[in-house]
Amino acid sequence: QVLLVESGGGSVQAGGSLRLSCAASGSTYGRYSMAWFRQAPGKEREGVATIASDGSTTYADSVKGRFTISKDTVTKTLYLQMNSLKPEDTAMYYCVAHPGSVAIGRLRDPRAYFYWGQGTQVIVSS
Repeated sequence: QVLLVESGGGSVQAGGSLRLSCAASGSTYGRYSMAWFRQAPGKEREGVATIASDGSTTYADSVKGRFTISKDTVTKTLYLQMNSLKPEDTAMYYCVAHPGSVAIGRLRDPRAYFYWGQGTQVIVSS
């Protein structure tokens, strides 16, 4: 059982930065595949960034070079550093986890992740 609690969302002007955090419980945190998803009103959930248990990362093309995913296995915290934010980044952001590896072709498929946080809202104004 894993409990995920996100924080760090808020309102920011275009060009600004935010850092999202996700505090996780669970004794086998280090073996989990984790990711950040987002969902804007009227749109499907989008995989933004993923990080595997070995630390390898992937990013959606829309955020490459602007967002950075990282994790601290000691504090069991997942991060998403978001720079150069754009209005189109406005969405609810979710921290997700899967107990084990996720196939490369499914890294940004929301159905591949069993545990979801409650979400944190990010609003970027122009």
